[in-house]
Amino acid sequence: MRVKERGLWSSEQLRASEGFPKCQPPDSTQLTSSRFAVVFVGAFLIPYVVFFICCGIPVFFLETALGQFTSEGGITCWRKVCPLFEGIGYATQVIEAHLNVYYIIILAWAIFYLSNCFTTELPWATCGHEWNTENCVEFQKLNATNHSHVSLQNATSPVMEFWERRVLAISDGIEHIGDLRWELALCLLAAWTICYFCIWKGTKSTGKVVYVTATFPYVMLLILLIRGVTLPGASEGVKFYLYPDLSRLSDPQVWVDAGTQIFFSYAICLGCLTALGSYNNYNNNCYRDCIMLCCLNSGTSFVAGFAIFSVLGFMAYEQGVPIAEVAESGPGLAFIAYPKAVTMMPLSPLWAALFFMMLIFLGLDSQFVCVESLVTAVVDMYPKVFRRGYRRELLILALSVTSYFLGLVMLTEGGMYIFQLFDSYAASGMCLLFVAIFECICIGWVYGSNRFYDNIEDMIGYRPLSLIKWCWKVVTPGICAGIFIFFLVKYKPLKYNNVYTYPPWGYGIGWLMALSSMLCIPVWVCIKVWKTEGTLPERFRKLMIPSADLKMRGTLGAGPRTVAVNDCDAKLKGDGTVAAITEKETHF
Repeated sequence: MRVKERGLWSSEQLRASEGFPKCQPPDSTQLTSSRFAVVFVGAFLIPYVVFFICCGIPVFFLETALGQFTSEGGITCWRKVCPLFEGIGYATQVIEAHLNVYYIIILAWAIFYLSNCFTTELPWATCGHEWNTENCVEFQKLNATNHSHVSLQNATSPVMEFWERRVLAISDGIEHIGDLRWELALCLLAAWTICYFCIWKGTKSTGKVVYVTATFPYVMLLILLIRGVTLPGASEGVKFYLYPDLSRLSDPQVWVDAGTQIFFSYAICLGCLTALGSYNNYNNNCYRDCIMLCCLNSGTSFVAGFAIFSVLGFMAYEQGVPIAEVAESGPGLAFIAYPKAVTMMPLSPLWAALFFMMLIFLGLDSQFVCVESLVTAVVDMYPKVFRRGYRRELLILALSVTSYFLGLVMLTEGGMYIFQLFDSYAASGMCLLFVAIFECICIGWVYGSNRFYDNIEDMIGYRPLSLIKWCWKVVTPGICAGIFIFFLVKYKPLKYNNVYTYPPWGYGIGWLMALSSMLCIPVWVCIKVWKTEGTLPERFRKLMIPSADLKMRGTLGAGPRTVAVNDCDAKLKGDGTVAAITEKETHF
């Protein structure tokens, strides 16, 4: 049976990579609008811009250019540039595997909400349903003369009760898993079915699907923005959104949040960008694309803040409370605050349906790229096995079915507690920062930033700004290491809703999931060093030499020349391999 050639795309890659980072923060309870709507407030923009320049663009470009140059997936690309750090690839794919299981749960919730929008009155707008309690109160515009704090302190809203009692049917804790929510299980099955048929034909199907999934949210964002700013009280919400509180700049946590948010929203250190870039044409201008996509990502998020906070201002106006009391992030915004807001609008079922359709498209765009990344990594490791017949399609099917059944545990009555463990540990900012440090060390120092700049010049015809090179070598790993250490020093055990404390074994499971990715890097270094022959320095030296078949294929690879390799002069043959080096191969 003939081995199929590896696919390529041109403009499809731009659309796919534009769609994915825009809506895939690894803090997966927070889709684009829900996370940025809160974190972009006021002075947060200043540290965000710093991390945008010093970390976001450099690492985004590093991963995309690496995939394009090697034409390999998230594991084999690192094996080629530096066998010693192949563990980076395994770490990213472990995080991806966790994401594939739990991120799509958000889609199941969104599909469930959408299915409840096709009524004359939204079920979360009023009390009196079988899932409501005696404490359910339909909050209208509140004021001190008609309502006292004492009379409302035990009250709950119909929106909250719909979320906790109808959708989640949440139990008392992770110790009580309870029954499977079959309605949500069917929604999850629908989500996986759609995802499978979006990507089963590889670049051909993926490139066509993102025409819809990456553009529809922009249309919806524009509609919601226009509707939001025309609501009463919207101006107060926008003012709250833009007003800078410069005193917060002295709070280290603001800087930590800014850094981790960049990694979340850009999908850095997940192997996705490498996989997407690997399908590029060799001479695609990935440098230009990366700058455009990063600006588009953050620009879209900034504009989304106006759409979200105008609605939150309307909510505050209707309820007679400060905006800070209605501004939530994560599931609180996507499944509580915004559904609550649409109940106050005319034609509320229509606006609710449009909102959840947008969430579904955003989630699908993220999910199928997650799956595609993992599949690409496996296929590139074993091309002779999976590039035959329909084996690739069967691999995607096997991955989808396995992830579906693993995800069912998060659709039980105690599933939300497990979901929070995945979200806070398995794909946390801590894991991504750890991976980013070693990515920069590998490319900036071991492989060599100058050598990688030669590779980039061979692909796009010119060298990027030197600032990016110095970010790889010094700035980005330094900042990431600082944030990572701060994470550990200021670590606080996870609490659900800031109330429920997990049992010790629950935290143990969380840390095992976090370490399952981070340990891949040092463990792989030890394995490779152990299996390599020679003295210890010789082993490290051998493992830091790029693969012999890693060659430049552009204009610079046409003839002999002398280039800088880790600040050393190296004579290269016409095929791009090293003929001689005057000093040392690496900085070590």
